[in-house]
Amino acid sequence: MLTAEENQLLTQVGPGTPGGELLRRYWQPVGVVPELTAEHPTKRVRVLGEDLVLYMGEDGSYHLIAEQCAHRGASLYYGFVEGCNLRCPYHGWVYDPNGRILEQPFEPAESMMKHVVHQAAYPVQQMRGLLFAYLGPLPAPILPRWDVIAREDGTHKIEVHPVLACNWVQVQETNVDPTHNTYLHYLWGYKLGMRKDFRFQPIELDFELCEWGILKRRNFGGEGAYKEEGHPAVFPNMLRHSSGHGPIDFFWRVPADDTHTLTYWLGFNPSPDGSIQAVEMPPVEYIELKDDEGYFHMRSFPSQDSMAWETQGPIRDRSLEHLGVGDKGVVMFRQLLKQQIDLVREGGDPMGIIRDLAQDRLISFSASK
Repeated sequence: MLTAEENQLLTQVGPGTPGGELLRRYWQPVGVVPELTAEHPTKRVRVLGEDLVLYMGEDGSYHLIAEQCAHRGASLYYGFVEGCNLRCPYHGWVYDPNGRILEQPFEPAESMMKHVVHQAAYPVQQMRGLLFAYLGPLPAPILPRWDVIAREDGTHKIEVHPVLACNWVQVQETNVDPTHNTYLHYLWGYKLGMRKDFRFQPIELDFELCEWGILKRRNFGGEGAYKEEGHPAVFPNMLRHSSGHGPIDFFWRVPADDTHTLTYWLGFNPSPDGSIQAVEMPPVEYIELKDDEGYFHMRSFPSQDSMAWETQGPIRDRSLEHLGVGDKGVVMFRQLLKQQIDLVREGGDPMGIIRDLAQDRLISFSASK
């Protein structure tokens, strides 16, 4: 159980909030390459409570800038891309990728306004078809080369999921809540005829802090018992899946604002012979979670999970909870989140931040113990 004040501390993501300042220390995916073209080079983006415009320069570079023009607030989504700059469609002010004003067509040439006014703008990097933005204080840390992204001995696929009407913490907490699988996934699969049988399996849980977050393991008992190698819940808002061999994947749960969450997924399937097959732009699929009537169809893990997240409400009131032994991973995550918020408040870098070029390497995960 959390107090209302503690819940607010962990769930707020906007500029100047403690949780928002923590999340701004990490690169976040905000789009995929095919969403921007020469014909349609701009995209509206809402991330961490800020309304922004993602745009592609004429040279193929990517940039992110505050949507409302600093002059009189018109949307730069409708602006004109000129080189790597963006011209406001209302009065023609021109901004460079760093938010500096280059032109003010109706102001005197000697005006100093363009040297004083600045538009919020953020760096963007493209990696394996995903567009990552960094909204924190400069200099930006190194964008981690997770194995799912960086490996080239196989093929990749991207999924973009619908925006969830709930806070990001509700989503991330499930990554350290292994007991939900039995009923939310396996029983629903049986009810819908996607599984041949269903029986309750007791679960032994193990959680361990690691370099990148929390490693969770499950040991399923009873008939057909088996032990999973573990899935790292990568701090603060990521999850890496692996079966121990073969395909691996990565989820990013990106807060749009306090009550909405974006989901990007990248999968990697190794080639049988280890040959290089990766391409820079993998295929992209847009996932559906609900049926034609607007209800979760429950035919897939993402739909089942999203039901559980959204039906808790926009921001779960955690003062009403009654946690048990099976929730120890959730408790660990909340403690870790608060610790890292406090660390940023004190002027430090939170966990998982890479600044040393010598540490810029392919990041693999081993769950052996």
